[in-house]
Amino acid sequence: MSDDAKTHTPKDSHYARLRRQHREKAGGPPASAPGKRSRPHHPGEPAATDRVRLYGLHTVAAALANPKRRTHRLLATRNAFARLELDEASLPCPLELVEPRALDVALGSDAVHQGVMLEADPLPQSRLMDLSDSPLILVLDQVTDPHNVGAILRSAVAFGASAVITTTRHSPQESGVLAKAASGALEHVASIQVVNLANALEELTAKGFQTVGLDSEGAEELEPSLAGTRIALVLGAEGKGLRQKTRETVQVLARLEMPGAIRSLNVSNAAAVALYAARRHLGS
Repeated sequence: MSDDAKTHTPKDSHYARLRRQHREKAGGPPASAPGKRSRPHHPGEPAATDRVRLYGLHTVAAALANPKRRTHRLLATRNAFARLELDEASLPCPLELVEPRALDVALGSDAVHQGVMLEADPLPQSRLMDLSDSPLILVLDQVTDPHNVGAILRSAVAFGASAVITTTRHSPQESGVLAKAASGALEHVASIQVVNLANALEELTAKGFQTVGLDSEGAEELEPSLAGTRIALVLGAEGKGLRQKTRETVQVLARLEMPGAIRSLNVSNAAAVALYAARRHLGS
């Protein structure tokens, strides 16, 4: 058996203490009492239904560094764990060293796991009332592709947006695919899910946000239409765009002016351009 196939079995008292400290920081329930060991879990077995499997070096490193993230176990090849440059003793969860094929079995051959997987709980959701100091947010109207949502999250963090609002239906839930596309951004931006998007937009307006819907047929160009010190950019799904109720609720319908032969962008690209324009308007 190779070194990467060996499983670390750290002392119960040491890791019980680390798990307890991590969960207390995250506001979660206390860890199990020392000496109580859970049933061994093979890498190829499905994760618990209330957990997510995060993979990729940037994704896993960001999740491990996030005190709000409750983690359960880290699987890594010896080389991948070395690339994470982490002290095993400081990990918030047990580490198992495995061979790459064990991760292929657990995640599927299409997952670009880079030799590392973290089993964790989904992040807690934020609420609209938590946006008191936010100058820039994104609102997604039934954008369903997790790759697009992950890329949007990455742009949101890059341009300093503090939250991304989605609908509880017709939006992807947190997953390894979404988190990998976000490349760690999932840990740095608040996620808010709402049942009724029109009501949420009206609440944002009441909070002082200018709600700006992106539409290729919008009457105004985006840059000159931006106003005020708080901006909520609203983007619709690929192909469908904004729903009619959303179009009627936003304060402004604006377009990205594109002089080229192609007059529309992928929603994640449109989000990046719109965020850049909004950040320039806000002046920071």
